[in-house]
Amino acid sequence: MAQIKHYPVAAHLRGAPSAQQLLWKGGKLRRSGRGLSFWFQPLSANLAEIPLDDRELTFLFHSRTADFQEAVCQGTVSYRVADPEALAARIDFSLDLETGLYEEDPLEQISDRLTQLAQQHVWGIVSRTTLAALLTGGVERLRDAIGSGLDADTDLAAMGLVIVSVRVSRIQPDATVEKALQTPTRESIQQQADEATFSRRALAVEKERAIAENELQNRIELARRQAHLVDQEGLNERRRAEEVAAAARIEAEAAAERTRITASASAESIHAIEGERVALEKERITAYGALPPSALLALAAREFAAKIERIEHLNLSPDMLSPFIADLAAAATTRLGAESATANARPATTRRSK
Repeated sequence: MAQIKHYPVAAHLRGAPSAQQLLWKGGKLRRSGRGLSFWFQPLSANLAEIPLDDRELTFLFHSRTADFQEAVCQGTVSYRVADPEALAARIDFSLDLETGLYEEDPLEQISDRLTQLAQQHVWGIVSRTTLAALLTGGVERLRDAIGSGLDADTDLAAMGLVIVSVRVSRIQPDATVEKALQTPTRESIQQQADEATFSRRALAVEKERAIAENELQNRIELARRQAHLVDQEGLNERRRAEEVAAAARIEAEAAAERTRITASASAESIHAIEGERVALEKERITAYGALPPSALLALAAREFAAKIERIEHLNLSPDMLSPFIADLAAAATTRLGAESATANARPATTRRSK
């Protein structure tokens, strides 16, 4: 804003470089320029200051769409003053000569006019568009409609205003409607997430099945190799048993042959021994047959005595002793006769030798 200093005779104005100062005196425009500083007489002068920098106007419009839904449009319109003198002729930018402030609120008047024009163009688009279409591509349409509408407005051009830019930042429906509109998308996203989860689970199940099949194939292969190993071990054991049986058979045949040879030798030995024994026994029996009964009885008594270890009692009957005594007597007689014959033969021999 301009700075005004008062002195006893006159006042001095120093304007801002971003604004254009205008001085009227006697109903005529005496000075007009940007960032001016000058002296003036407060009693005979009128001052005005027009801002030349870009100004931003924020708007928030409540509208109803073609399907009777409430929608809020929010954005910003940037403008600037292209013709300060024309704008000063349409809107009062007079300064208070004591304070240097505006006597009215000219910027608020410009904002109200731009807001109404922008709202008119917004309503013209929103009222013909459904809420779904407005939310989908309404930002660009509203921006283009507001920009083109304000640029084509002759009243703004006559006022010396130029639209710099138009921005539409948001189109928001009612909270309940917005939640309802978000539900299909949310459900679709949730469905996609579920499908991704199911796909991941299916892939995991497929991988687990592949792993299980691989393990099963490995087990089958291992079982087949184990069966082959068992068969091979059985074949080896069977061969080993056959070899052991063959060795045992050979050993048995050898042992049988040795036993046969041994038995044959034993049989021949026994046959020879028994033959000799039988021959001796025959000779003994023959010899015993030539002996008298008394001699046989004596031999029997000797054999009997050799077999008996102890005799507790011995009974001798007369019938048993009579033959024995008779034999003893006969033997004694025979012996005496033999001794007598021997004695008779000795003297003759002695005499012959003499």
